[in-house]
Amino acid sequence: MFEAFAAENAEHAAVAGGFFSHAETWVLAAFLIVVGFVWWKTQGKVTGALDGRADRIRSKLDEARTLREEAQALLAEYEQKHKDALKTADEIVEHARVEAERLRTQAAADLEATIARRETQAEERIAQAEAQAVREVRAQMVDVAVAAAERLIAERMDERRQADLVDAAIRDLPTQLQRLH
Repeated sequence: MFEAFAAENAEHAAVAGGFFSHAETWVLAAFLIVVGFVWWKTQGKVTGALDGRADRIRSKLDEARTLREEAQALLAEYEQKHKDALKTADEIVEHARVEAERLRTQAAADLEATIARRETQAEERIAQAEAQAVREVRAQMVDVAVAAAERLIAERMDERRQADLVDAAIRDLPTQLQRLH
């Protein structure tokens, strides 16, 4: 049976002119040649373009990592400045309290009227020093927070997100100020 099938195919091939006499064969061959030629000519460009894009993405990731590290360092620096400002304020308040105590001790030797007058003066100075220290610390904290926020916002956010963030910060401002009291 196999022999009959082979003979029939041989007869058909002889009649039809063989594999290379079909137009589809030449269209397929031409297509494969064109695709091969296009691949051969564009392979380097495609690979180069993909490598270039990968390098640009890698560069942007490195830049973003660097900016993040700088922002973290800046944040740590401002947090340290904030702690130092609070420590200085505590030292000022403590110094004012020590001074008030010294004034009270010295005033104890004076007449009762002098004692009352000097004690009142010392308490007023303490209150003023505390109020001034609180104002200075708040002003410095606001400046530090604004500078850090401006830098981060300018580097990482579009205008719409910036506007949303400013609105949220304004809404949250009374709560933050109450916490400072």
